[in-house]
Amino acid sequence: MTLTEKVAYLKGLAEGLALDESKPEIKVIKAMMDILDDLALTVADLEDGMDLISEQLDAVDEDLDELEGFVYEEFDDDDDDCCCDDCYDDEEFYDVECPACHEVIGIDIDTLEEGSIECPNCGELLEFECDCDCDDCCE
Repeated sequence: MTLTEKVAYLKGLAEGLALDESKPEIKVIKAMMDILDDLALTVADLEDGMDLISEQLDAVDEDLDELEGFVYEEFDDDDDDCCCDDCYDDEEFYDVECPACHEVIGIDIDTLEEGSIECPNCGELLEFECDCDCDDCCE
């Protein structure tokens, strides 16, 4: 039973009592019934508005999910161009220790793909091998 139905039932009970409307206490009860009726209608309107807003919010949420999928699709790890799981991440630096001077050097994927670099500390040529068997990421 909704709030408006409950107030209507209560008003029906009060009218069924055949109260004398000339008495001040009955006038107060009648005024309270009118206020309850107004409040119940206002609450019903608010509930309808909330239902509409909720539906619209759900639609916006679904649209946003779709948009995020479209925008962030290129960043999804499952969609990499590489065929294996052994490839390096493009945005990370990797620590490599020089075997001659034991200096730790941070190198990126581009340097790894080049295959070698000179140690900035001692000048030793450091060569790298890619463990990946595909042609897309390492040559």
